[in-house]
Amino acid sequence: MSDTPSAISRRQLLQGAGAMLLLSVSKAGFAASSQVIAVRVWPSSTYTRVTLESNRQLRYRQFALSNPERVVVDLEGVHLNAVLKGLDNLIRSDDPFIKSARVGQFDPKTVRLVFELKQNVTPHLFALAPVAEFKERTVMDLYPANTNNDQDPLLALLEDYNNGQLEKKVPAEGPKPGRAGRDRPIVIMLDPGHGGEDPGAIGKHHTREKDVVLQIARRLRTLIERQPNMKAYMTRNEDVFIPLKVRVAKAQKQRADLFVSIHADAFTDRSARGSSVFALSTKGATSTAAKYLARTQNAADLIGGVSKSGDRYLDHTMFDMVQSLTINDSLKFGKEVLGHLGRINKLHKNRVDQAGFAVLKAPDIPSILVETAFISNVAEERRLRTAVFQQQVAESILAGIKAYFYEHGALARRG
Repeated sequence: MSDTPSAISRRQLLQGAGAMLLLSVSKAGFAASSQVIAVRVWPSSTYTRVTLESNRQLRYRQFALSNPERVVVDLEGVHLNAVLKGLDNLIRSDDPFIKSARVGQFDPKTVRLVFELKQNVTPHLFALAPVAEFKERTVMDLYPANTNNDQDPLLALLEDYNNGQLEKKVPAEGPKPGRAGRDRPIVIMLDPGHGGEDPGAIGKHHTREKDVVLQIARRLRTLIERQPNMKAYMTRNEDVFIPLKVRVAKAQKQRADLFVSIHADAFTDRSARGSSVFALSTKGATSTAAKYLARTQNAADLIGGVSKSGDRYLDHTMFDMVQSLTINDSLKFGKEVLGHLGRINKLHKNRVDQAGFAVLKAPDIPSILVETAFISNVAEERRLRTAVFQQQVAESILAGIKAYFYEHGALARRG
C-alpha cells in the first residue's frame, strides 16, 4: 500500500534498485527555465524504462538512427546539467536493451540523448502529470521489436494495453477444462504489488514494499511448485512496473484458479499493526480503512506510470458484471488465508474486508489481496525484512490455498 504523500519524503520515494540521479532545484530555478531534476533507469527482461523528471512538462522529439542502432530523444528548452551528464552511469551492463547512453547540448536550446541499443526495440514515449511526490515525468519504455514467448504472455499483454486493445484481446473466461486438483493442476497467479517506478510503501528504516512482497511471492511460488497438483505464475518476477489491469489480464490468460495479490500495509500512525485480507466489493467498501486502502492501491498506475492509451483503457469498466459467486468464493478463500496468518502474526481485523480493488476484478477468478503486515510499524518492518517471517507468510498463504480447495473437494486431506 502506498503511504500518504506527506508521510514519504522525496528521497524515500525515489530511492531504488533502479539507477537514479536526483538534483535539488530551488524555487528560483524553477521559475527561470525547464530543468531535469531526476533521471531513473529501470531495466528488466520485459522492457526498460527511462524516466526524466522535471519541474515543467518537457517538449521532446524522438527518432531512430542505424549502424549502430540508436534511439535519439531531443529535449527542447532544456540546458545540460549534472543530472543529465550522469545518464550513462545509470546504464547497467545487464540491461537487455540499452548498451550505452550519451548526452550533449545539441544546440543552445536543445539537449540530445542518444541510447545505443543491444537489440531492435519499439520505443514508447509519453508524459505523466505530477502525482504524489513526483513532478512532471517524461517516460520512455523500450520494448523488444521481435519476440515470441508463448510461455509468458506479459509482453503481448503490455503491447495490447499500450495500444488500448487489452479489453478486446482478453475475453471473459470460459469454463476451464477438467477439475482443478483432480484432472489438472490448480493454477495460482501470485501478484507482488508495485514495482519499478512505484516503490509502494516505505518503512522508517527504508524497507520498500515492492522488494519485500516480491521476496514473499518468490518463496510462495517455490512452495507451490513443490506440490504435485499445483502450478504457480507471477505477474512480475523482477523490479518492473506492471499496470494493474495487465496483472488481471495475465491471470485470465493463464486461466488461473486463484489470484493472490501480496502487499505490506502502511498508515500514518506507526502503531497500526497486524495482517489483513481483502476481497472485492462491487457495492462499496465494508469499512473506511478498506475504502482508503483501495483508493491508494488503485492509484498505483498513476505512480508507476501508464501512457494515455492505457488511461483510455482504464476509463472503461471492463469488469462491471463481476459474478457474485466469484466474490463469495473470494471471501471463503480469504477467510482460510486470514485464519492461517493469525497463527504467525496479530490480525489487524478478524474478518475479510471488502472494497473496489482494481487488481481483484477478474470476473471468474477468486481473488484476494493480502496485507502481510504494516511496513510503517517499526517492529513489523523489522519482521518483514527477515527470511523467517517471509517464509512463514508464504507457508500461511499456501495453507490457506490448500484449505480452500479441501473444502471444494479438489484436494484430498492427508493425515
